[in-house]
Amino acid sequence: MLNEKAVKKADFDEIDTQAVTAVRMLSMDMISRARSGHPGLPLGVSPMAYVLFSRHLRIDPSFPQWFNRDRFVLSAGHGSAMLYSLLYLSGFALSKSDLMNFRQVGSKTPGHPEHGVTPGVDATTGPLGQGIGMAVGMAMAEMHLGAEYNRAEYHVVDHYTYAICGDGDLMEGVAAESASLAGQLKLNKLIVLYDSNDVSLDGPLSNACHDDVAGRFESYGWNYLRVADGNDLDAIDTAINTAKDNQSGPTLIEVKTVIGAGSPHQGTNKVHGAPLNAEDLAATREFYNWDNDPFTVPATVTERFQSTVKSRGWASHQEWSNLVTRYSAVEPTLAAQFAQGISQSLPADYTASLPTYYKKDALASRASGHEILQRLSAACPNLWGGSADLFSSNKTNVVDEDRFSRDNPTGKNLWFGVREFAEAAAMNGIALHGGTRVYGSTFFVFSDYMKPAIRLAALQKLPVTYVFTHDSLAVGEDGPTHEPVEQLAALRSIPGLTVYRPADGNETVAAWEQAISATDHPTAIILTRQGLPTLPKPAAKVRAGVKRGGYVVADAQHEAEGILMASGSEVKLAVDAQQRLAEIGHDVRVVSIPSFEKFSTQSADYQESVLPKHLRRRVAVEMASGASWYRYVGLDGIALTQEHFGASGNGTAVVEMAGFTAENVVQAYLDLL
Repeated sequence: MLNEKAVKKADFDEIDTQAVTAVRMLSMDMISRARSGHPGLPLGVSPMAYVLFSRHLRIDPSFPQWFNRDRFVLSAGHGSAMLYSLLYLSGFALSKSDLMNFRQVGSKTPGHPEHGVTPGVDATTGPLGQGIGMAVGMAMAEMHLGAEYNRAEYHVVDHYTYAICGDGDLMEGVAAESASLAGQLKLNKLIVLYDSNDVSLDGPLSNACHDDVAGRFESYGWNYLRVADGNDLDAIDTAINTAKDNQSGPTLIEVKTVIGAGSPHQGTNKVHGAPLNAEDLAATREFYNWDNDPFTVPATVTERFQSTVKSRGWASHQEWSNLVTRYSAVEPTLAAQFAQGISQSLPADYTASLPTYYKKDALASRASGHEILQRLSAACPNLWGGSADLFSSNKTNVVDEDRFSRDNPTGKNLWFGVREFAEAAAMNGIALHGGTRVYGSTFFVFSDYMKPAIRLAALQKLPVTYVFTHDSLAVGEDGPTHEPVEQLAALRSIPGLTVYRPADGNETVAAWEQAISATDHPTAIILTRQGLPTLPKPAAKVRAGVKRGGYVVADAQHEAEGILMASGSEVKLAVDAQQRLAEIGHDVRVVSIPSFEKFSTQSADYQESVLPKHLRRRVAVEMASGASWYRYVGLDGIALTQEHFGASGNGTAVVEMAGFTAENVVQAYLDLL
């Protein structure tokens, strides 16, 4: 049953037609009551969405997070009213009151779908294109986990990923990146239904786009199907069945629809994002012969949803649970590892093999990060990740693992290609799918390409890890295009993202410990290309300090008169300046703050112990925009930071030219006296 296909002939009847109309009209009721929303998509897309939910999608409304459910992503998230209508009718924990509170503060039916807010919503969508990228990540996770854990007669991971997208989704660059990646990986259990209505928000699609969508997707390696009439339930059903039978790659089903179908302004942009007025709503209800009260549907429709979506999902869930019980008896080791991945727990002793760095060591943190990652990969079998064609530079490949591909789906090195946005979006999808822990990497300056997806990771509280190398002006010869200046402050400004910029190998170990143990937020680890001497502090105390986001690296010899603070490579610069200041009679403390976010969550007493309020002479040192530091330097302090772009040349020379020397740190402190 876990591999069942939908019945080839669906035999749609009048109740199915009524059900489609119910989805349309519930959506209109929600939008009308809220006086806000997008009526065009629900009116045009409800037929294909109904076919998908009623005949194909295996979900259990009584247990929305059932692991082996099919995943569904409404990439065109502005059509949220349709999704909420479907979830409500399918029996998810949504009430009529929830529908009536559409787009209201604190409701379970927000303006765009939000994962973790509405039962049954598998991904937060609305920023167009990203839903396709997340669906790709989900399909990647399904393929990988299926290969890792399935055994003959025990297919414990076996499901499809579906998405509905629109013209706007396909115009976004991330959709192109993601579709190319999906075709490369031949993700045959990914099926995207394309709402092809030839209208965008401002007017006819032809004003801005004339793509040959079929040719484009076929060139990516996708299977392409077309349904000429978006109201033809049988044709839509047949296309989905054909897509499920396809084994060669992902499938795009282009369904020709009419935006706002049945409303007076159908087929135009006027019905895209503005509620129907009372007259137009009445005309639309008359067109569909719908005389039910608002937020009311016939009992036959409710029963049809119960007998299809809910019953099928519950039965599939029960059968899967029984299968896993038998699997656990036959494959106890694999079953335990599988359960560990689903629960997002870690092996009890995963930190035991992590390296310790000593005074003699002076590795770039990308190099120590590489060593740490090898140990973590060996200790944590559910960890996998990759790079945007920069494995040799980021050092984020696992030497003992293979490349993930259709031919080798158990591989744990993800070759995302030069597709940073798609990489971050796919990571979100992998994390949403569950069962593994994922990381991705690129040069720090290219985090700009990933930022919209990083933002969605934080919004969805996803435990993904970003490894950004080549962290500063020390990149040198590649010049200002590759030397990050504003990126650190930008990432620190994202709510819910924890950023670590470690100062040596032991801080890097601690940063990875924090990242891999996170369960409700993403983490960015910022690493160097240049060597970093090991800090003059025991490794255990360094790791404990990083865990709290900030700590005293080198205290004053007697009574401190001021504080030098920094992150990353500049911590060693502060230590050197401390020694020079001591030689001329100034006793100061050096503080490392690898994570502003983590430090800010510590108790007031702890923060005071690290940065005593009475020590007002403070110098912060960091080769990046100084916006983040002013909360700590205060009115009497100074931030020695980088407020303009860098230069091309020898890395050491560029750093010195920018003023990041021990002499300048000393002088900056003396200027405060």
